[in-house]
Amino acid sequence: MSEPEPASPNPYRRIFAAPGTASFTAAGFLGRLTLTMTGVGIITLVSQLTGRYGLAGALSATFALSAAAIGPQTSRMVDRHGQARVLRPTALAAAVAAAAFVVCFDQRAPEWVLFPCAAGIGCAPNVGSMVKARWAEVHQGSPRELHTAYSWEAVVDEVCYIVGPVASIGLSIAWFPQAGVLMAVGFLLVGVFWLTAQRATEPRRHAAAGHRGGTAMGSRGLRVLVATFAAIGGIFGSIDVVTVAFAEAEGHKGAASLALAAYALGSCGAGVVFGLLHLKGTPFGNWCIGLCAMAVTVLPLPLAGNLYALAALLFIAGLCVAPTMVTTMALLEQHVPRDKFTEGMTWTGTGLAMGLALGSTGAGWVVDTSGARAGYLVPAAAGLLAVSAALLGSRHLRRPSVTEEGTTDGRSRLYAD
Repeated sequence: MSEPEPASPNPYRRIFAAPGTASFTAAGFLGRLTLTMTGVGIITLVSQLTGRYGLAGALSATFALSAAAIGPQTSRMVDRHGQARVLRPTALAAAVAAAAFVVCFDQRAPEWVLFPCAAGIGCAPNVGSMVKARWAEVHQGSPRELHTAYSWEAVVDEVCYIVGPVASIGLSIAWFPQAGVLMAVGFLLVGVFWLTAQRATEPRRHAAAGHRGGTAMGSRGLRVLVATFAAIGGIFGSIDVVTVAFAEAEGHKGAASLALAAYALGSCGAGVVFGLLHLKGTPFGNWCIGLCAMAVTVLPLPLAGNLYALAALLFIAGLCVAPTMVTTMALLEQHVPRDKFTEGMTWTGTGLAMGLALGSTGAGWVVDTSGARAGYLVPAAAGLLAVSAALLGSRHLRRPSVTEEGTTDGRSRLYAD
């Protein structure tokens, strides 16, 4: 990003000095593991017991699409009624659906019955958005603290994407096939009830949310961000699939996890360092630089000659991920009113989830028809689509659309002097 300056010492210690922050972060970590464990848990369960990867993928996609559709509506209700009143019943609904899924599978129920159960698990709330909303409430009016907090959240997201799938697959293999799904729901219930018990840091309710101005998607800037995030999701989804295929073609399929870990570790490291910096420049300018860097760094992936080179290239590409996600928060603050902020964050997650599904599907088709190396053209194309969407919508993103009634008088708090 442009002209970073070192912040004052120990910025991470400073953000956790506020009462309750360590507790809601820990609760949020457990709660958000669900979304990273459930999809792969369903695939592992179904493939272990039936050997049918087609059915496994279809059920996992049903869960992902359901979560993408329900998530923004849940967050809209949270903005209006508060986290405690909404998250607990939705988490319980997801748990009931997961239990029904396991029981129906064990009882050899008709296959069509499994699909509404998988969709029901999609009721699980996006706990990551709820935690970010708490940081925004605790450090409201403190731009440097918010920047560091959002950087920390980007790191936690990456850790969840590393730990969640490994834990889900490991539990299903070491214990029993249903363990991954059941543990994911267990983490959800513990995380949500622990989080919602912490009332002191819960964001204020906005009774007008959902009435004044409709949904958060009424913002043209948010619509551009969601479209861009769909393309970003295409990068992530395709890289996952193609890397597994590339490792298998090299004769070391198990090494795919190490290559993907390098991608996530690059993002984690960049997120930690990024939180130590204070940015200059405009929110759109800094975000656009990060987005262009993401697109450029995936272009060399088709040139990787072996797994070592691939891991190095993925690590470099990962360095651009967390900073881009952090700067997105500044744009959200400029284009989403405070009473719809949680919903706005969840919409970007929905765009990402849709892109993940499309990217993985497209990459799988390219791999089947042209080979693993050609598959890396899919994330390259997705990166170019992301930049194109951002530039085409730049006139809606450059100028803040939120007034004093929403968050600021025209500048994001993250970049206020």
